[in-house]
Amino acid sequence: MKLWTGDCVAILERETIPPIHLTFLDPPFNQAKAYAHHQDNMPEDAYWRWMVHISTLLYRQSVEGTALYFMQREKNTEFVLRCLRDSGWILQNLVIWKKLTSAVPSTLRFGKQYQVIAYATKGDRPRVFNRLRIDPPLPANYKHARERGMFVTDVWDDIRELTAGYFAGDEALRLSNGERAHKQQAPLALLVRIILSSSQAGDVVCDPFSGTGTTLVAAHQLKRQGLGIEIDSANAVLIQDRLAKLTDSDLIYERFYTDYRYTDNLDTIWGMSGTSTAEGQQDHVYNLPLF
Repeated sequence: MKLWTGDCVAILERETIPPIHLTFLDPPFNQAKAYAHHQDNMPEDAYWRWMVHISTLLYRQSVEGTALYFMQREKNTEFVLRCLRDSGWILQNLVIWKKLTSAVPSTLRFGKQYQVIAYATKGDRPRVFNRLRIDPPLPANYKHARERGMFVTDVWDDIRELTAGYFAGDEALRLSNGERAHKQQAPLALLVRIILSSSQAGDVVCDPFSGTGTTLVAAHQLKRQGLGIEIDSANAVLIQDRLAKLTDSDLIYERFYTDYRYTDNLDTIWGMSGTSTAEGQQDHVYNLPLF
């Protein structure tokens, strides 16, 4: 496990980065949010040049077949696809992450209820792609229960976002005054699905905008090597504290393993091969130091 504190461009350009097997790219969306160490109101052309540069650096550091999951606002889909093409990545799917809540419609357009996640690879084929099976609630028009669930598709409507304020639940990190530590914290369920889908145990999983460390928390428990970069030193401390003592909300085996129980070779994909189920569960409360 490794966490750098600093600007991701500088670190990807100058540091010795191990070969990357999977990246989750969830940058600031240029929405004029109040970040301590980033100007989130860049000119649009400058913002997308920045995204192309970062995507190119990640491409160079990645092995052939590496997967990149690039999350963005739905209105920026055109720019995301252009960014991927310009930096060498090959689009495999445009995943729709449908939210539980939705924005109030304006007088011009419908309310927004999803984000896009562009799944792309270095090269024409993914190095790893695990066909996951889930068993969400049956639609009202289904007469019979599924025997072995269903394959995960490119619409993810079964993963709840960490909604605003206190509706975010226990998973959201909070400061001593009760306020959210990071308003854009990604849910663990999202990173569990991405990591299970596109990596195997021992792989290097990169997050160049680590935020609260959700990618590292999931990667650690799934026996992957987490590689995080975070520009905000206060967030870096949060990540270290979070990894040092995982809360019940951060224990992914207990929360998510049964969601994928119909997946072939799930224990191997999960990183539990060679251990008993009980040992696999116990290992999730151990702590890996950052080095």
